[in-house]
Amino acid sequence: MKKLIVAAFLLFVAFNTKAQILQPVKWSYAAKRLSKTEAVVFLKATIDAGWHLYSQNVADGGPVKTTFTFSPSGAYSLTGSTIEPKPITRFEKTFNMNVSYFEKSVVFQQKIKLKGTGPATVKGKFEYMVCNDQQCLPPDEVEFSIPVK
Repeated sequence: MKKLIVAAFLLFVAFNTKAQILQPVKWSYAAKRLSKTEAVVFLKATIDAGWHLYSQNVADGGPVKTTFTFSPSGAYSLTGSTIEPKPITRFEKTFNMNVSYFEKSVVFQQKIKLKGTGPATVKGKFEYMVCNDQQCLPPDEVEFSIPVK
C-alpha cells in the first residue's frame, strides 16, 4: 500500500512539474507569394510581457542569438538572409555587454525563389533564448514547416 501511495505522489509531482514549464514565446508562421517565382516566409514570435527574445545579431560572449536553419529543398532556394526589424539594444549586466532583443512581438522574414509553379513547403528549425529581469530560460530549438501555396 505504501508503494502505491509513493507512486501516486511521484506521479502527481511529475504532472505538476510539467505544468510549470515556462513558455513565454508563442510562434506562428505564414507565407506569401510575391510572384510566380518568389515568395516570403514569415516567422512571428509573440513574447509575453516582461520577457525579451534575442536578435540574430548578438556578439560572442552574450546570450544565445536567434538562428534559423532552412532545410535544403528542390522546390525553392533562399534569397539572401533572414531579416528582422530594428531591435532594442541595451546594456545587460547579466552578460556585461550591449545586447539586441525584441519585446512583445517580432516578425522574421526570409525570401525564397521558387523552382516550380506548384506548392512548396519551407522546412527548417530555429534556436532562440529568452530572458526577463530575473531569469533566462535555456535555449530552445523548434522545427517548422510552412506551406507556400
